[in-house]
Amino acid sequence: MHTEYIAVRRHTIERLIAYDGQAIAVGTTSVRTLESLYYMGLKVMENPDLTEEQLHVNQWEPYDGNGKKEDVRVVLQALLDWMDRHALTVLHSSTQIIIAPGYDYHIVKMLVTNFHQPQSTLLLLVSAFVKGDWRRIYDYALSHDFRFLSYGDSSLLIP
Repeated sequence: MHTEYIAVRRHTIERLIAYDGQAIAVGTTSVRTLESLYYMGLKVMENPDLTEEQLHVNQWEPYDGNGKKEDVRVVLQALLDWMDRHALTVLHSSTQIIIAPGYDYHIVKMLVTNFHQPQSTLLLLVSAFVKGDWRRIYDYALSHDFRFLSYGDSSLLIP
């Protein structure tokens, strides 16, 4: 999976906490960014001396089998506390997270996204979000002449 560089303002993380760590993501880059915040927070909970570069989320990190599940608000607060210790108002890091079937979403509760190409990582992300029910959604879109890809129609997905 390619690396995406992210910048998240402190205010955004504060708002996430205020909304119980739940968000509606618009676009797959937003999904990857929001979900990566969870894993970055876990990292600083384990090692508060990490640098921004060390917060990078590796491709298969969510699937490493450690089974650790923390309250999202606690994890995000740990990330805010880490930002305070480093006098940061904006978190700059990167992610290679791949979201595929079997992924357990932590922050994103609804998703607005386009209809993606078959056999793409973006369709894997959608499939994970709707618990594998993507074919029914895409069959509906195809049978109703929805437009696909970047400049096509979008969908609001609520699992």
